[in-house]
Amino acid sequence: MDAEKTLTLGTMKVRYREEGSGPLLVVLHGWGAGIDLYDGIIRQAAAGYHVIGPDLPGCGGTDEPDEPMDLDDYVSFVRRFLDAACPGADHVTFLGHSHGGRILIRMAASLAGTAEESLIDRLILVDSAGIVPEKTPAQKKKAARYKRYKTLLTKTGIAKLFPGALQALQKKFGSADYAAASPVMRKCMVNVVNTDLTAEMPRIKIPVLLIWGTEDRDTPLSDGRKMEQLMPEAGLAEIPGAGHFSFLENPYLFSRILASFLGLDG
Repeated sequence: MDAEKTLTLGTMKVRYREEGSGPLLVVLHGWGAGIDLYDGIIRQAAAGYHVIGPDLPGCGGTDEPDEPMDLDDYVSFVRRFLDAACPGADHVTFLGHSHGGRILIRMAASLAGTAEESLIDRLILVDSAGIVPEKTPAQKKKAARYKRYKTLLTKTGIAKLFPGALQALQKKFGSADYAAASPVMRKCMVNVVNTDLTAEMPRIKIPVLLIWGTEDRDTPLSDGRKMEQLMPEAGLAEIPGAGHFSFLENPYLFSRILASFLGLDG
């Protein structure tokens, strides 16, 4: 099995990759990326697994959502996608990078102790989001300036007369990902980016492999070490010198770690 496919969920066309055969492994990509960025992971795992990975809403070949999504909506999307693509799936290994990891943390925590907890057998979280960092003094000043300018545009009526002014302000003070996103995807990003999942992590008692670049600036290594402490069955593998895309920056070491965890050695 080696194919690019599409399916429809409601009015949304979803593009996905499906390769290999064996136990099921689902791959979720990071914010703004697409599943093709994870080709190396997919092809490696397909040597022993049935690997499937969707382009998340608004990414790659998948349609944008009609309305902004929050984190629970993303979890619902993954569940609905899995039901459509692999009906009856159970004891699944999930791999999530960055935002994909954030989705999986919420999903695993919500299933813990329920009749559906057997859906997730193991988690692999790569440079995962899920912990909201304390803002630096510079970030706090930037946020305060944005609020002042936004208040000025709103109270003076400029925002109503010139809607583009508020949009330009958001682009100026937002991240590169925010600036590049469409209006609906910007709202999705705002809905999920400040979701802190630390209180939910202790509920996740399945095996969790954490793979982290030591030089990650987006989700720092301290996040990975905190997740290792909070999740009872978690173990952390560090990739020296790598940043937020550790699987691309040191593919050799990443592949060795992944192969060991998935039992692909030899």
